[in-house]
Amino acid sequence: MSPVGVFDSGVGGLSVLAALRAELPHEHFVYFADTAYAPYGERGDAYVIERSRAVVEHLQREHGIKALVVACNTATTAAIHLLRADHPDLPIVGLEPGLKPAVAASRTGHVSVLATRGTLASAKYATLRASFAGSADVRPVPCDGLVKAIEGFDSAGIAALAERYMAEAGPFGDGPDEVDTVVLGCTHYPLVKDELAKHAPATLRFIDTGVPVAQQTRRLLASSGRLADATEATGAVGSLLLQSSGDVAVLEAAAARWLGLSAAATA
Repeated sequence: MSPVGVFDSGVGGLSVLAALRAELPHEHFVYFADTAYAPYGERGDAYVIERSRAVVEHLQREHGIKALVVACNTATTAAIHLLRADHPDLPIVGLEPGLKPAVAASRTGHVSVLATRGTLASAKYATLRASFAGSADVRPVPCDGLVKAIEGFDSAGIAALAERYMAEAGPFGDGPDEVDTVVLGCTHYPLVKDELAKHAPATLRFIDTGVPVAQQTRRLLASSGRLADATEATGAVGSLLLQSSGDVAVLEAAAARWLGLSAAATA
């Protein structure tokens, strides 16, 4: 049975992978971390497009993937339209910051978006944000360095950056001019949500897109006749292959630390 391909510039997409495996337990997955070329979020579009195309070609050539999840907000904004044009027969699911559910959930009408500088500077994000003009105050917070700290298991760096960027995202509360909802606009950030939450009241809502992405992947697989069911999978849990363009030990350690997975990765 062909696997579903999932890729990110690094380990952040593991947060999406967790949602995918929960939603689609009988599917086989191959996760590719492009860590040798990370981070995408602090690079230009041309760079991200080149790497995204190279990774997808690899996943198709080496693994014959039946669907693709671009588990990276930056790669989605820069490259997904080109990937769909390159591979018209391949179901492709991408990410975007969860502004729509955030605005719907907010009582105060004040929402902050934590994301990479690349995502926040993209035309796709600008269009998304403009669609909510007049209905909510949306505050962008570019989180330079946070992806790198997460990738490097830099606990002190994560703590310092979480405090800094949450301070920029506030003030928090339920008052008329206070932020009550924060969008985690990078797949890495849900991995450190507990650290971010230390700098906010318990009532603050965090929005990420892992579950909606998993649900959309199920819909696309079903509509294209590619969904694995329990009978096809003989009732077993689907397999998982981890691959990295960089140090495989980093991906293995991230899978163990963030998801509790004990799995060997390959180059």
